[in-house]
Amino acid sequence: MSKGKLQKFAEMETFPNVFQFPYSAMTDNKPFAMQGRWRSDFFHNDNPIVLELGCGKGEYTVGLAKLFPNINFIGVDIKGARMHAGAKQAVEERLPNVAFLRTNIEIIDRFFGEGEVQEIWLTFSDPQMKNPRKRLTSTFFLERYRRFLTDGGLIHLKTDSNFLFTYTTLMVEHNKLPMEFRTDDLYHTEGIDEATQQILGIKTYYESQWIERGLNIKYMKFHLPKGIQLEESDVEIPLDEYRSYKRTKRSSLEKSK
Repeated sequence: MSKGKLQKFAEMETFPNVFQFPYSAMTDNKPFAMQGRWRSDFFHNDNPIVLELGCGKGEYTVGLAKLFPNINFIGVDIKGARMHAGAKQAVEERLPNVAFLRTNIEIIDRFFGEGEVQEIWLTFSDPQMKNPRKRLTSTFFLERYRRFLTDGGLIHLKTDSNFLFTYTTLMVEHNKLPMEFRTDDLYHTEGIDEATQQILGIKTYYESQWIERGLNIKYMKFHLPKGIQLEESDVEIPLDEYRSYKRTKRSSLEKSK
């Protein structure tokens, strides 16, 4: 590990808004002390809680927190060196409605109590074209979200990946989940109100790079009710021509489910 990363990890340990519990630290099955108590023990208010899963550098978490001071935001990622930027900014700017949780999203339900979270943002998640179980809009993850998301809570997906956008659209349609809004070309869609434009206009580091490449940014938001048996769609989807920024796709396959 580089000296720069070590310095960031050391500094992260001093940030009051950062909680670090990777899977290796949670294998004893002990409950997270603040599960169900984020409002009372950290935020000290009764405001709604919104998660950004796979928050990267935390641009969206911090940006949303500035726009909505009466909502609590928690950025979640396993990459501590990336998260450091957003966590440090929140500390320096004294944003009381921001926290960061460094952990594996596979165990995200161990950190929040039933009905504790109102919304989830998925911003430029890895599409995981070869592994359906790892996609953040798969049944595997949606079932976990329902354990702590309010009944009918909102999930936002903002992505450059046509594969993930199509996969999620099929998931929503197949399971008859209420779709509130959907566009496959966010910055060229007319009729979006000013408040929504302000929210969706927050650009992450990677989003700016993808826009420079001429890729359309796609967005949808849908509700996740309880009491529905979730199933995977069986439709094959063309793979993206790239895996991530400046990388070609690894697989020689053309389609995946």
